Amino acid sequence: MHATCRLLNLLTYLKTKDILMSLTTGQKDQFKREGYVIVENALKSCDLNPLIERYTQFINERSEKLVNDGKIKHDYKNLSFENRLAKLCQHDLSIHKNIDLMHVRGPAIFNFLINDKLLDLIESVIGSEILCSPIQHVRAKLPENLRSTADHKINQKDLEDAINGDVAPWHQDAQVHLEEADPSYILTVWLPLCDTTPENGCMQIIPKQHLLDTVFWSEGFGISDANLPKAPILPLPMRKGSILLMHKLMPHRSTPNYSDSIRWSLDLRYQPIGTPTGRPFYPAFKARSLTNPETELKNYDEWDQAWSRALKALIPSERPGRSERPLHPSSMLGANKVLPNH
Repeated sequence: MHATCRLLNLLTYLKTKDILMSLTTGQKDQFKREGYVIVENALKSCDLNPLIERYTQFINERSEKLVNDGKIKHDYKNLSFENRLAKLCQHDLSIHKNIDLMHVRGPAIFNFLINDKLLDLIESVIGSEILCSPIQHVRAKLPENLRSTADHKINQKDLEDAINGDVAPWHQDAQVHLEEADPSYILTVWLPLCDTTPENGCMQIIPKQHLLDTVFWSEGFGISDANLPKAPILPLPMRKGSILLMHKLMPHRSTPNYSDSIRWSLDLRYQPIGTPTGRPFYPAFKARSLTNPETELKNYDEWDQAWSRALKALIPSERPGRSERPLHPSSMLGANKVLPNH
């Protein structure tokens, strides 16, 4: 089934790419004007199911070990993808702790990063020379009710950290990389693996702020209430299969999950080839190149080994931080010193 889906994707890409895959003129205009655009129904089950199956496999392996080690009594395989991890985390948080993309990896994850449907939309914004940034995450946002339903044996600080970890304060993605990438046109690609709603913590944004070419630095991470732009806040509920493309100067936040299930999502970054990622210690790769297609990375093992080496060399807690916080990071020029598609 997955092979058939990949073949259909390839045929569609070769035959009808410009008609079916690119952003429309209206969507491009919205992105330039508002700093974001949502593409509804961009992905189908055959695009997302391999990702979900990889994470199901990961949870199966970890929960089986926890049962065998006597740390939990049940693996909850009868529950849905959205509900299962939430139930497991009532008894043990270890699976959730190691769930990010670079730790789980697998061919399905790599293949998704170079999914042609995804890259076609990205090409509409930054052009055909596309670098996949190593700033990429899966978010498994835990329900707030775990505070009252979790076993008493779970360390309370660990529980608070796990619940709060994916409830991000107001911030801009321009704040999360080193200053070497301040001029880089880095596109955020955010997508849910389940429907997102105000109840389970959908994204909220403040549109049009990218036009100011400003980073709203505050003490610590994110944007303080005092520095937050005084402009309308827009909630962005999204259906599974939709994709959000967002400018890196867009203020946004992630709100708490008041449902009983996990709010699963991915946030990825792509940028023009030849521009710094701001994470030089983690592996980027060329996802698409019209001028030099032979340089595109197609081999999962190479990507896997690059991440393995990088994580052994530098654990996340030891990553270097910024030394400068410019208010105006520049016009975010691309490799050719021009704004993409301008």
